[in-house]
Amino acid sequence: MTQHCADSLIVLDFETTGLSPDMGDRAIEIGAVRLAKGEVVERFQALMNPGKRVSSFIENYTGITNQMLSKAAPCNEVMDQFATFMGNSNLVAHNACFDKRFLDAELRRIARPYSGTFACSLLVARRLYQHAPNHKLGSLIAYKNIPSPGDFHRALFDSEMTAKLWMTMLHDITLQTTQPHVPFALIQKLAKTPKGGVTKLLSSLR
Repeated sequence: MTQHCADSLIVLDFETTGLSPDMGDRAIEIGAVRLAKGEVVERFQALMNPGKRVSSFIENYTGITNQMLSKAAPCNEVMDQFATFMGNSNLVAHNACFDKRFLDAELRRIARPYSGTFACSLLVARRLYQHAPNHKLGSLIAYKNIPSPGDFHRALFDSEMTAKLWMTMLHDITLQTTQPHVPFALIQKLAKTPKGGVTKLLSSLR
């Protein structure tokens, strides 16, 4: 099934009021792209009204203003639409533990479960690109010379850039193995492999 291949899944990104849904923070924007055999075939983007004002720091960081959010649909409506869009696809995010926390919290509010499994492009990049200056999304995009015509810290742009980085990483994995298609399970295993064991893992697949 294509959903078991790492090139067919959903790459997502949240912008939020803060760092932790456990502290009452909410999502204010979601962006996502659906990859099918490595190609973007569908996009999802929406601002969402969290029911409270966002700080001036978040306004400046994201460019998302309280005025913009006042006209947006509430979180519950947007997340219900996204849950339908997502279906049972596997998921990727850069620093996935952050996005997963918000996805779980927002979907719990509307009782919409999901069955997809997350992979973290940040953890994979730390293993594949150990000589990168750092592993922030923008830094990795520059490190791999991936064109980035737009502004980071907006959800759809970040998800599109993460998707480009993801496909670059899959390509680099295929160059080190004899596998024409990278299984999603391999990516998950790679993300948990100690940095010193990455070469051995990939060479075992030749």
